[in-house]
Amino acid sequence: MIKPYLDSPESVKNIMVYDVIGSTNREAKRQAAEGAAHGTVILADSQSDGVGRHNRPFFSPPGVGIYMSFILSRSVMGYDSPTIITSYAAVRVCEAIEKVYNVKPSIKWVNDIYLNGKKICGILAEGVSDPENPGVAAVILGIGVNVSTKPADFPEGLRGRAGSLYPNGDPPVSRNVLAAEIINSVLSPDMPDETEIFKRYRARLFMLGAGVTVIQGSERFKATTLDIDNHGRLLVRLETGEVRALIWGDIELPQQP
Repeated sequence: MIKPYLDSPESVKNIMVYDVIGSTNREAKRQAAEGAAHGTVILADSQSDGVGRHNRPFFSPPGVGIYMSFILSRSVMGYDSPTIITSYAAVRVCEAIEKVYNVKPSIKWVNDIYLNGKKICGILAEGVSDPENPGVAAVILGIGVNVSTKPADFPEGLRGRAGSLYPNGDPPVSRNVLAAEIINSVLSPDMPDETEIFKRYRARLFMLGAGVTVIQGSERFKATTLDIDNHGRLLVRLETGEVRALIWGDIELPQQP
C-alpha cells in the first residue's frame, strides 16, 4: 500500500488512496465534474486500466510505481493552458526525483521523463470544461512514475523503451517519500512564472539538436530539434529548411544500437 508522508501545503485539499483503481485520471475527472476542489489528489498502488496520451495503455503494476492524478483549477494555478501545466509538472517531477534519489532525470518533449536512456515517467494533462462557463475550468494532471519495475516485468513491447528509477528493484528510499515530494512540489504555493518554467524545462531537455521523426496524426516527417519557445512549442527545422513550431504531436528518436 502506498501512503505518502506529507508535509502538505495548504493547497492539498484531499488525498484519496486506493490499492487498485481503473484509472486515476478518470476518477479525477469524475470528481472534478462533481465539484471537487483544486488540490484534490487521487493516488493508487496500481491501475487496472491506466491510460496515457492518445489513449495508449499505461503499465501500472502494484508495489513498484506511483500513479496519481491532481485536480487543478486553472484560475488558481494562474497558467493559461494544459501545455504550460504539463511543462510545469515535468519540471516539478524531475526536481522531486532529484531531491529524493539524487539522480538527474531529463525531459523528452512534450511530457516524458527519462533516465539512462529509458522513459521512467509519463505525464498527461486533460482539460475539464464547465458547462456554465466557456473555456477550460480545470486540468486533470496524471503522473505515472516507474520506481522499481524490473526490465523483465514490462510488457514485451515496452522493454526497449521503458525503464525505472531502480530497475534492480531496490530503491534506497521508499516510493512513499517520492509520492509526498511530488504532491508537495506540484501544489507548492511557490509558483514560478511561465518564463521561469520554460527556462527550467529547457535546461532538462535532452533531445535538442537531435534528428527526429515528428508524428502528428497520420503525418510523419524528419526534422532537427532546435529549441522550445515560451509557449512550450518545439521548434524544429524540416529537411526543406523550414522552421516549424510544434504545439502537439510526438517525436521519435533514432533507435540506439
